[in-house]
Amino acid sequence: MSKLVKNEDAFTGLEAAIVLIAFIVVAAVFSYVMLGAGFFATGEAQRVVGTGVAQASSNLELSGPVIVTAADGNMVGKINFILQLAAGGASVDMQKVTFTVATAEAVETYTYDQVDPKWYAKGVEQQGDQNDMLDKFEMVMITIPGEGETPDLPTIGSNERFTVEVKPDIGAALPINRIAPPDLLAKHNYEVY
Repeated sequence: MSKLVKNEDAFTGLEAAIVLIAFIVVAAVFSYVMLGAGFFATGEAQRVVGTGVAQASSNLELSGPVIVTAADGNMVGKINFILQLAAGGASVDMQKVTFTVATAEAVETYTYDQVDPKWYAKGVEQQGDQNDMLDKFEMVMITIPGEGETPDLPTIGSNERFTVEVKPDIGAALPINRIAPPDLLAKHNYEVY
C-alpha cells in the first residue's frame, strides 16, 4: 500500500513570495504618499516666502529731495517729493496709494485724488491723461496741499519733526522722516532733511 506523504515546501515558498510582494507594494504606496506630501509642503513654503518678500519690500522709493513751501505764520504750507519705482519693483497703481502726514500732535491722511501729482517719463513732464500706473522710467512728483485745502495739512512749525508715510496697496510703506527748517519765510521753498 502506498502512503501519501504531504510535502508543503513549495507552498511555504509561495506564501513567503506573496508576503514579500505585499510588503513591497505597501512600502511603494507609503513612499509615494510621503513624497507627495513633501512636494506639497515645499511648494507651499515657496509660495509663502514669495508672498512675504513681496509684502515686506517697498516698490516705491524717494527720488531727490523733499521740498517744503512755507506758509504765513512761520508754518509749512506744502510738501513736495518725487517718487519712482524701486529697482526691480513692480508697477504701482497710484490711485490706491495713500499719504499720511504725522506730527507729534496730529495725523492726516490723503488719497491720491487729494494730492497734486505731476508725471514725468524719462525726465520730461507728461501732459494730458495718465493711466495712473507708475511704471519703469516714470516718476511722479507729489504735492501734499497746505492750508485752506481739504484735508488741511497738520500744523508743522519751525524745527518740528514730521513724517510722510507713502502706503501702496501692495508692499511695505515708505516712511519719509524730516525736520522743518528753523526759520520759514512765507512763499519760500526749503529742502528738508
